[in-house]
Amino acid sequence: MPKSPEQAARLHRRLGWSDIDPAYVRTLVSLAAAEDLAGLGLAVRPKVIGDATSSLVPAGSRGRAKLVARKACVIAGLPLVAIILDAYGPGCVFTPALKDGDTTAPGDVIGTIEGPARTLLEAERVILNFIQKLSGIATDTARLVDRLADSRTVLLDTRKTTPGWRVLEKYAVSCGGGTNHRIGLFDRVMLKDNHLAADEAGAGARLADLVRRAREARPDMIVECEVDRLDQLPPVLDAGADVVLLDNFTDDDMRAALTLVGDRAWTEVSGGVTAETLPAIGRIGPDFVSTGAVTHRSVWIDIGLDWE
Repeated sequence: MPKSPEQAARLHRRLGWSDIDPAYVRTLVSLAAAEDLAGLGLAVRPKVIGDATSSLVPAGSRGRAKLVARKACVIAGLPLVAIILDAYGPGCVFTPALKDGDTTAPGDVIGTIEGPARTLLEAERVILNFIQKLSGIATDTARLVDRLADSRTVLLDTRKTTPGWRVLEKYAVSCGGGTNHRIGLFDRVMLKDNHLAADEAGAGARLADLVRRAREARPDMIVECEVDRLDQLPPVLDAGADVVLLDNFTDDDMRAALTLVGDRAWTEVSGGVTAETLPAIGRIGPDFVSTGAVTHRSVWIDIGLDWE
């Protein structure tokens, strides 16, 4: 199908915090708290649960601590802090000094927590686990977006996410300036190599027929088809695919593919995408480049909770 402005909003999005189901977040937080306090996941659970160490602190004690960035990063996940504190008990207040998407320098204060000392001590590790992981994704995403410089090519994430964490991880990608591909199997027809193999539709008329069947079955959805050879493009384009995914194309073949596609479909590049290859991809100029590295290879950011 010819590219159209109406399709653009359906091709990618940036999840905001308001797009995330609060019940989903509370469920993840409750699971994390139960791991720490009650041995969730063990076949034999402890008979006595709770924080054996923090229980030694006098019940009436209060505390104040700062979340501090140990290195430069892009922050993601701050709305989780209050939710985590509430899961451990009432009385703690989180006052953020920054917002998600902000960039820190080493030593920057991200926010301050005040309240019952026991609650603060119990919640510390879970708070840091969420924020360090999500800020790592946001930081790595921002680094890759910068590698595209002024290119028109948009960086997309993938479904290579931690099971159960997908929406949070894709939100973190948005915080880093990246863009979200499909959220799951439910929101796009995406014919990848194994679908083509299962249908014995590797090329020619069989490939065109598969794309046409997809368009007829789900006229409400974007139809994307992966190709790994130039000769697969004509039948995919003739059948009316909205997006062609160029998988592991060389730079020369990528240029040839973009010339062949023209404005007949949107183009996405994937496979072997790294910080080193992104500038060249950006100069060639496909509409999108996707990489799972922003989620499955991201490195946690060192953030500390410093007691005052």
